Parts: sequence; structure tokens; C-alpha cells
Amino acid sequence: MNDLRIRCAVPADIDPVLSFWREAAEGTSISDDRAGVARLLERDAEALLLAERDGVLRGTVIAGFDGWRCSAYRLAVHPDCRRQGIATALLTAAERRFAALGGRRVDAMVLEVNDRAQSAWAAAGYGREDHWRRWVKPLTD
Repeated sequence: MNDLRIRCAVPADIDPVLSFWREAAEGTSISDDRAGVARLLERDAEALLLAERDGVLRGTVIAGFDGWRCSAYRLAVHPDCRRQGIATALLTAAERRFAALGGRRVDAMVLEVNDRAQSAWAAAGYGREDHWRRWVKPLTD
């Protein structure tokens, strides 16, 4: 894993990240577009972490902190690179970021039907909270 580089995304990474998510991430989000990722980077330039090997994008995680809650989104690893420690390295970087910002707990959104992701989060020490449900309301059509 010494050849893995974790860095913060920059605006030039937006299109490659969107393309990567179409291949490596499960499901889609209303914010999975150029404007959504640009807003993220404008609001918090260090929130989108990228894992690269030999200059090629291999994984991502969004490590968002609003001053109250640490939230992890879009943990994705390229299908050809899974089970190589990339997700672990990304989560370690995200958790270090959260700790430096004063965060006290990380919330992660994991698709109910994605057993592989649930196993990965559990292996990283995260536990499911069945007593909460996510409620959403899109603000745009």
C-alpha cells in the first residue's frame, strides 16, 4: 500500500470522479453531477478524498463535517482494486480529518441492498443503527 496516495480533490477532478462513480459506486445521488461536486469543493475543499495509485483514481470517500456531525458518503473502490486496503486507507484518512476538526462520531450511509459494502463498513468498526431511519425530501425535480 506504500504506492497509494490519498489527496483532496480539486476542481479538475470533478469529471474524472463522476466517471469513476458511474463505474465503481453503487446507486446514484441527486448530487452526482458537475454542479453538485463543484458545490461540495467550494463549501469544503478538503471533503472529497481520492485514492490514487500510479496517478490513476482507485477510490473515493466524501468526509463531510458540518460542525456538528461527521458524515461519510461515496466510499467507492474500483471493482478491480477491491480487497487491497484502499477503503481502509480512505476511511483512516477521513477519520483523521474528522478528529482534527473536533468530530466525535461518524455517520455513514450504506445502501440496504449492498451486502459487500455493509461487510466493509462492519470490518472497519462501524455498526448499524436500526432505530434510525433516513427521511428525505428533494428540493429540486
